[in-house]
Amino acid sequence: MKLTKNMGTADRIIRLLIAVLIAILYFTNVISGTVAIILGIIAIIFLLTSLISFCPLYLPFKLSTRKE
Repeated sequence: MKLTKNMGTADRIIRLLIAVLIAILYFTNVISGTVAIILGIIAIIFLLTSLISFCPLYLPFKLSTRKE
């Protein structure tokens, strides 16, 4: 299966900013415990999807924020 890029620049930047915000909250001890683990996983997913410009959750809905 070929991964076709389906994320636009704005989508990628927003995801990166959210991941950075979660990291800041974690390292400043604003979040901890289970919440930190869940948000950390979300941050990692956002970071990875923004780096490869592909979101698997967009596929079933045939969504794309990328301009051709």
